[in-house]
Order: sequence, then structure tokens, then C-alpha cells
Amino acid sequence: MPVEFLGIAATNDGSEVTARSGVSFDKEYTLKLARAHEEYGWDRVLFAYGSGSPDPSPAAAYIAARTEQLQILVAHRPNVSYPTFAAKTFATLDRISDGRLAVHFITGGNDHEQQREGDFLTKDERYARTREAIQIIKKAWTSHDPFDHEGTHYRFHDFVSDTFPVQQPHPRVSFGGSSPAAYAAGGAEADIYCLWGEPLAETAQQIESVKAAARAAGRTDVPKIQVAFRPIIAPTEDLAWEKAYRTLERIRARKAGTPLSRRHPLTNPENSGSQRLLSVAARGDRHDRALWTPTAAETGGAGNSTALVGTPETVAQALLDYYDLGVEILSARGYDLLDDAIDFGRYVIPIVREEVAKRDAAKPAAA
Repeated sequence: MPVEFLGIAATNDGSEVTARSGVSFDKEYTLKLARAHEEYGWDRVLFAYGSGSPDPSPAAAYIAARTEQLQILVAHRPNVSYPTFAAKTFATLDRISDGRLAVHFITGGNDHEQQREGDFLTKDERYARTREAIQIIKKAWTSHDPFDHEGTHYRFHDFVSDTFPVQQPHPRVSFGGSSPAAYAAGGAEADIYCLWGEPLAETAQQIESVKAAARAAGRTDVPKIQVAFRPIIAPTEDLAWEKAYRTLERIRARKAGTPLSRRHPLTNPENSGSQRLLSVAARGDRHDRALWTPTAAETGGAGNSTALVGTPETVAQALLDYYDLGVEILSARGYDLLDDAIDFGRYVIPIVREEVAKRDAAKPAAA
């Protein structure tokens, strides 16, 4: 099966180890980072969402108009716009990008962050709303006839769009979460289901939960699985581990100065995914071939925060372990965003693609 690589489309040079050097939307840096991903073999980049961050949709349009092949994943919280409006926005983006768009739906795992933009629903209510929003957006992308909707969270009459995506039947829908409510919603509606980097055994369990939810929803297919990591690579194992511990010290120094983020608390996270990462970290620093958890522990399990540490060969083999579980999309984001995107693309991606091609070539012979 094919493998895809997802990077980050950061709009400035800040990260957990470095305070940004300029404004939150640095056009030159955003374009430079995107073009580095395109040049070094990545398939797609994610424009993330935060209550005070630059709007990902126009930022994505800016990059789409200045790249040729790089695919774009735009994060979207359903509470910030009505589904009919969102459907037109994303259809327009798919047109601008000539069919390179996917949409990542964020339900929101932190009540305080959601309430910053007027969202006071409970988490389970948010998942139900996200599922309803996805259904409406898909219908708006595909229906050429006016339709009504009478739902729990949305109600409208006689809507039909005059703006349809290039991709048929529609752009891919991406979704994430590690709670039963998340599995139910994403298993029913997602084309791609996103997980954070846990040990292999736990990842296999989550994949089975997603598949079970898809079956329970009556699907005959299942979402593609994506898993996210923070790679820390160097020419030798010793140098990689030295780099890992320097990275950890840089995170601690950053925490002592400018706040890391307003999106996620550093202690007692509400969302299941972060709780799972902290539980894994509490069991030990190292897991499987190269998974390292202190970066997650230091940041409160904030999103994509577990590392893979080693030489490019070691990290590539660790990623292939997940591929062998059925993971088709590998998400990676370094701590020094630009340099790490180049190094990962130059040294890790080719190894993984070569090994995947060998596995695929061997399948007919094995059958």
C-alpha cells in the first residue's frame, strides 16, 4: 500500500524550543517552509488552527497559489463558521489548489480554548456537532439540488452551492481523537483517522477501535490511519541522543521564558489523547525501537509530542514498524522546523519509500 508523508505548514519560525522571531504570519517564512517540504519529497502540509492564530484557509490559499504539487491539509473547528459557509470556503480552496486540498476537522479537547471563541458545548456534544457538520459539508460539496437540514446543531432550508471542489466526490476528510465519542464520529465520517505517536501495541489497539467504529456505522471501508511523531535524527545514535537531550533542555528553557502555547495546558489535560501520551510517558522514557516520551511529558502531552530518536535508518525503521501495523500516512514535525523538514525529507523519507516499495513488490510473490 502507498505511504504518504505529512509535515507542518507553520506560519512563523516559533516552536517548543524557539520563540518566534517576528509576526504570527510571516509570509516569507511560511512560503520558504512550504517550498522546502515540496522540494524534499513530502506529500502534504498541515495548516493548524488556534483561537488566536492566523486563519488557516487564506494562509493555505497563499501557499497553494505558490506551489505546484504540495498538497494541503487545512484544520477546521466547526464552531467557527456555519457548515454551508465552510463548504464553499473549502470548495474554493480546492479550486485554487487544483484539487490538492484535504480538511482536518477538530472537535476540540480543551473547554477553555473552545470557549475563547464562544463554544460552550460539552466534549460529547462537540463530537456530535462535528459529525453533523461533516455530513452537511459533504452534501454541500456533492449536491447540485437544493436541500434542507433539520438537525440537533444546524437548521437551514433550500441551500445549494454554486461552488464545487475539483476532487470527486469531494476532498478527503481528516479526523482525530482517542475517546469512544471520537472513534464513533471519525469511524463513521473520516477518510483519514489521525493518531498521536504511542507505542506499537497501543497504536494497534486504537486502529482496531477505529475499524470497529467504522463497521458499527455500516461502512464497508475503513479510514486510512495516520500517526504523528517528532523526529530527532543525527548521523550516529550517540549524536541523536545528545540532540534529544539538548532538545529537552531547550523545551525547559522555553517554558521558563515565553509561554509555549495558549491552546493546551501543561498539566492535567482534558482530552483523552494527551492523557494517553502522559500515561505512556509515566511508564518509561523509551518504547519499542525509537519512541521517546520525555518531550510529551514536558509539554503536557500537547498534540504531536512524542519523539522518534536515532539515525535516519533507525527512525525510518521505526516508521516502517507503524506502516506494518497498517499506518499509511506518517506525520512528522521537527523542533527546528525548516532544518528538520529538510533533513527528514533528505535522509528519512527516501529510506521509507524504498522499503515500502520492496514490501509492495514482494506481496504478489508471497501470495
